[in-house]
Amino acid sequence: MTIEVGGRLPEATFSKMGAEGPELVQLGDLTKGRKVVLFALPGAYTGPCSTIHVPSFVRTAADFRAKGIADIYCVAVNDPFVLKAWGESTGGTAAGITFLGDADGSFTRALGMDFTAPQIGLHGRSNRYAVVLDDGVIAAANVDKPGVCDISVGEALLAKL
Repeated sequence: MTIEVGGRLPEATFSKMGAEGPELVQLGDLTKGRKVVLFALPGAYTGPCSTIHVPSFVRTAADFRAKGIADIYCVAVNDPFVLKAWGESTGGTAAGITFLGDADGSFTRALGMDFTAPQIGLHGRSNRYAVVLDDGVIAAANVDKPGVCDISVGEALLAKL
Protein backbone atom coordinates (compact mmCIF):
# COMPACT_ATOMS: atom_id res chain seq x y z
CA MET A 1 0.00 0.00 0.00
CA THR A 2 1.16 3.54 -0.64
CA ILE A 3 0.26 6.83 0.94
CA GLU A 4 -1.27 9.04 -1.73
CA VAL A 5 -3.73 11.91 -1.93
CA GLY A 6 -7.26 10.62 -2.52
CA GLY A 7 -6.49 7.27 -0.91
CA ARG A 8 -7.30 5.95 2.53
CA LEU A 9 -5.16 4.54 5.30
CA PRO A 10 -5.85 0.95 6.36
CA GLU A 11 -8.18 0.46 9.31
CA ALA A 12 -6.23 0.13 12.53
CA THR A 13 -6.60 -0.34 16.24
CA PHE A 14 -4.31 1.90 18.27
CA SER A 15 -3.65 2.08 21.99
CA LYS A 16 -3.61 5.33 23.91
CA MET A 17 -3.58 6.29 27.54
CA GLY A 18 -6.98 7.28 28.86
CA ALA A 19 -8.05 8.65 32.23
CA GLU A 20 -8.16 5.15 33.74
CA GLY A 21 -5.37 3.46 31.82
CA PRO A 22 -4.77 2.10 28.34
CA GLU A 23 -7.63 2.28 25.84
CA LEU A 24 -8.06 0.93 22.33
CA VAL A 25 -9.28 3.28 19.60
CA GLN A 26 -10.15 2.70 15.95
CA LEU A 27 -8.67 4.91 13.25
CA GLY A 28 -12.06 5.11 11.53
CA ASP A 29 -13.68 6.46 14.69
CA LEU A 30 -10.99 9.14 15.00
CA THR A 31 -11.42 10.36 11.42
CA LYS A 32 -15.10 9.89 10.59
CA GLY A 33 -16.63 13.22 9.58
CA ARG A 34 -13.57 15.11 10.78
CA LYS A 35 -10.45 16.73 9.39
CA VAL A 36 -7.37 15.55 11.29
CA VAL A 37 -3.59 15.39 11.03
CA LEU A 38 -1.79 12.11 11.57
CA PHE A 39 1.98 11.92 11.61
CA ALA A 40 4.19 8.93 12.29
CA LEU A 41 7.76 8.53 13.39
CA PRO A 42 10.22 5.81 14.46
CA GLY A 43 9.73 6.03 18.20
CA ALA A 44 9.50 7.81 21.49
CA TYR A 45 12.69 9.25 22.97
CA THR A 46 14.67 8.80 19.75
CA GLY A 47 16.81 11.69 18.50
CA PRO A 48 15.06 13.58 15.68
CA CYS A 49 11.63 12.36 16.87
CA SER A 50 12.14 14.22 20.15
CA THR A 51 14.10 17.22 18.94
CA ILE A 52 12.62 17.92 15.49
CA HIS A 53 9.47 16.00 14.57
CA VAL A 54 7.20 16.33 17.62
CA PRO A 55 8.37 19.90 18.36
CA SER A 56 7.39 20.91 14.80
CA PHE A 57 3.79 19.86 15.49
CA VAL A 58 3.85 21.52 18.93
CA ARG A 59 4.85 24.78 17.20
CA THR A 60 2.17 24.47 14.51
CA ALA A 61 -0.73 22.95 16.50
CA ALA A 62 -2.61 26.25 16.87
CA ASP A 63 -2.09 27.05 13.18
CA PHE A 64 -3.51 23.67 12.17
CA ARG A 65 -6.53 24.22 14.38
CA ALA A 66 -7.05 27.69 12.88
CA LYS A 67 -7.25 25.96 9.48
CA GLY A 68 -10.00 23.60 10.65
CA ILE A 69 -7.99 20.62 11.88
CA ALA A 70 -9.94 18.98 14.71
CA ASP A 71 -7.17 16.79 16.13
CA ILE A 72 -3.50 15.97 15.69
CA TYR A 73 -2.36 12.38 16.17
CA CYS A 74 1.18 11.06 16.50
CA VAL A 75 1.63 7.35 15.74
CA ALA A 76 4.64 5.34 16.88
CA VAL A 77 5.42 1.66 17.32
CA ASN A 78 5.46 2.01 21.11
CA ASP A 79 3.23 1.14 24.03
CA PRO A 80 0.78 3.68 25.52
CA PHE A 81 2.73 3.99 28.79
CA VAL A 82 5.89 5.17 27.02
CA LEU A 83 3.89 7.44 24.69
CA LYS A 84 2.09 9.08 27.62
CA ALA A 85 5.38 9.94 29.33
CA TRP A 86 6.97 11.07 26.07
CA GLY A 87 3.98 13.23 25.13
CA GLU A 88 4.26 14.97 28.48
CA SER A 89 8.04 15.42 28.29
CA THR A 90 7.97 16.88 24.75
CA GLY A 91 5.09 19.27 25.39
CA GLY A 92 3.05 17.43 22.78
CA THR A 93 0.27 16.50 25.17
CA ALA A 94 0.00 20.09 26.42
CA ALA A 95 -0.24 21.24 22.77
CA GLY A 96 -3.21 18.91 22.26
CA ILE A 97 -1.44 16.16 20.32
CA THR A 98 -2.81 12.67 20.98
CA PHE A 99 -0.16 9.94 21.00
CA LEU A 100 -1.30 6.62 19.53
CA GLY A 101 0.57 3.36 19.89
CA ASP A 102 0.77 0.94 16.99
CA ALA A 103 2.06 -1.49 19.59
CA ASP A 104 2.46 -4.54 17.34
CA GLY A 105 3.40 -2.52 14.25
CA SER A 106 0.55 -3.99 12.19
CA PHE A 107 -0.66 -0.61 10.92
CA THR A 108 2.86 0.43 9.99
CA ARG A 109 3.47 -2.86 8.16
CA ALA A 110 0.12 -2.61 6.32
CA LEU A 111 1.24 0.77 4.98
CA GLY A 112 4.62 -0.60 3.95
CA MET A 113 6.26 2.07 6.08
CA ASP A 114 8.16 -0.25 8.45
CA PHE A 115 11.91 -0.52 8.79
CA THR A 116 14.33 -2.32 11.06
CA ALA A 117 17.69 -1.02 12.27
CA PRO A 118 18.96 -3.73 14.65
CA GLN A 119 22.29 -1.99 15.23
CA ILE A 120 20.43 0.70 17.20
CA GLY A 121 17.69 -1.53 18.61
CA LEU A 122 14.84 -0.43 16.34
CA HIS A 123 12.71 -3.31 15.05
CA GLY A 124 9.58 -2.90 12.94
CA ARG A 125 9.49 0.87 13.40
CA SER A 126 7.78 3.46 11.21
CA ASN A 127 9.38 5.68 8.63
CA ARG A 128 8.30 9.31 8.88
CA TYR A 129 5.20 10.67 7.18
CA ALA A 130 2.45 13.18 7.83
CA VAL A 131 -1.05 13.30 6.35
CA VAL A 132 -4.19 15.39 6.53
CA LEU A 133 -7.26 13.14 6.60
CA ASP A 134 -10.64 14.57 5.65
CA ASP A 135 -13.34 12.08 6.69
CA GLY A 136 -10.69 9.36 6.37
CA VAL A 137 -9.53 10.38 2.88
CA ILE A 138 -5.94 11.56 2.46
CA ALA A 139 -6.19 15.25 1.52
CA ALA A 140 -2.46 16.03 1.81
CA ALA A 141 0.57 13.82 2.35
CA ASN A 142 4.29 14.22 2.95
CA VAL A 143 6.45 11.09 3.14
CA ASP A 144 10.09 11.41 4.10
CA LYS A 145 12.85 9.28 2.65
CA PRO A 146 14.13 6.70 5.16
CA GLY A 147 16.42 8.22 7.76
CA VAL A 148 15.33 11.79 7.01
CA CYS A 149 13.15 14.21 8.98
CA ASP A 150 12.39 16.94 6.48
CA ILE A 151 9.05 17.13 4.66
CA SER A 152 6.99 15.29 7.30
CA VAL A 153 7.40 18.11 9.82
CA GLY A 154 4.51 20.31 10.90
CA GLU A 155 5.52 23.39 8.94
CA ALA A 156 5.78 21.47 5.65
CA LEU A 157 2.37 19.84 6.06
CA LEU A 158 0.78 23.12 7.16
CA ALA A 159 2.04 24.74 3.94
CA LYS A 160 -0.13 22.29 1.97
CA LEU A 161 -3.36 23.55 3.57
